[in-house]
Amino acid sequence: MRFRWLLPAALLASALAFGAEQKDKAEDESRWTPWAWANFVILAGGLGYLAGRNAGPFFRSRSAKIRTDIAEATRLREEAEAKAREIEARLATLAAEIEKLRTEAHASFSAEGERIGRETERHLARIQQQTVQEIASMTKAASEELRAWAARLAVDLAEERIRSRMDGPAQSRLLDAFTRRLGTARPEERQ
Repeated sequence: MRFRWLLPAALLASALAFGAEQKDKAEDESRWTPWAWANFVILAGGLGYLAGRNAGPFFRSRSAKIRTDIAEATRLREEAEAKAREIEARLATLAAEIEKLRTEAHASFSAEGERIGRETERHLARIQQQTVQEIASMTKAASEELRAWAARLAVDLAEERIRSRMDGPAQSRLLDAFTRRLGTARPEERQ
């Protein structure tokens, strides 16, 4: 491969010689005829040698490359056909898959709705129980407040009645009765 420049140089030299020969051939056709044949033989031999030496490996490598490319293309075509078959199979089952997903989603939504319903009932029962307890507590507090108010009212009413009946002679009688009792009482009772 070091002599790659050799082939173009030989071709150029041959072409120049052939051109010059053609020019001279017209002048003296008989004189240059053996040189033309010798030039042709050298040129053909050089080309044959270079072609034999370089063309064989070139064509072998080229045909090997073409074979590997064909094998690669065949492999890619088979992969593409397999993918196409897989896609066609999935498309064929697509309706069934969609129906399956719908059924699963409906079942999931139903289950979720039931769960939310149970949870809501549980919350309502708890709120109702708290409400009953609050009403009972408020009723008890109101009842105690009502009793306290009634007791205050009764005490106020009794106090008012007592004051209205307590005039000067009634107070004197009470004071007299109290002092009498003190005088008749024994010394142990006084203390």
